[in-house]
Amino acid sequence: MQRISTLRVAPLCLGGNVFGWTADAATSERILDAFCDGGGNFLDTADSYSTWVPGHTGGESESVIGAWLRHRGHRDQVVIATKVAKHPVHRGLRPANLRICLDGSRRRLGVETIDLYYAHEDDPHVPTAEWVGAFDTMVKQGSIRHWGLSNFTAERTAEVIEIATAEGLALPVALQPHYNLVHRAEVEDGGLRALAEAHHLALVPYYGLAAGFLTGKYARDELIHGARATRVKSFANESGFAVLDAVQSVAEELGVEPATVALAWLRQQPGVTAPIASVSDPDQLPPVLDAMTLKLGRAQLNRLNKASAGL
Repeated sequence: MQRISTLRVAPLCLGGNVFGWTADAATSERILDAFCDGGGNFLDTADSYSTWVPGHTGGESESVIGAWLRHRGHRDQVVIATKVAKHPVHRGLRPANLRICLDGSRRRLGVETIDLYYAHEDDPHVPTAEWVGAFDTMVKQGSIRHWGLSNFTAERTAEVIEIATAEGLALPVALQPHYNLVHRAEVEDGGLRALAEAHHLALVPYYGLAAGFLTGKYARDELIHGARATRVKSFANESGFAVLDAVQSVAEELGVEPATVALAWLRQQPGVTAPIASVSDPDQLPPVLDAMTLKLGRAQLNRLNKASAGL
């Protein structure tokens, strides 16, 4: 188990963005059962999931998780992270908006206390001390245990920490950046990793499998289609496929799936507590779970690092 302040989490987080989208409620519950039965306990969602789907209004993923919690009855066995500020109707970090969204997330999840509550994106229109103060109040009231920052730059993260420290407010405990083998520079060269190390912040990167690209299911010169096509296309270039070649080579050498290698590489990066990965079918889960225990050797890490350098 890993630690995020007082939270004990498995070294891999299950992404809930697919729940109620590419995985219906029944399938989502089977995925959640299999994840927990396989040693997982860390779930990630957001109030904005899945507003991009026609006819959806947001909160679908939280509602699926909430229903599963009621059916399973094991609230104390899972760590739940959700996010606020990106819902198209309730966008931003105004304290009044945060209170409304918090109540909505707690109601959909069916929990009194959210373990980890992220600011899903920055809001330049609200003074930082105001919204950080709102998160501090949530902690003191017991509505959330801890809070974190998702999609924040290193510069803004440093400012948030400085202001929270000066005001005597609860500090963030986790950062959720975009980070994987085909998207490294933002964390490694942009200052986020150094900040996380300096301030003891857990890195919980999303897009651990690059929207499915690093699973190896897409081939060169293949027409990319499906629910994630737009996201995958940004990785499906010659540089991306060169990385995928290296991932597949290591996977064949070890007798595991490419997804296992890609997530194991990310899990072994300095400061990373638990990569986030999502699946739309329980059959896709075993390679993800295997990444919690696979340890890549130095030579294998070096091959992957070399193939993905500069990305």
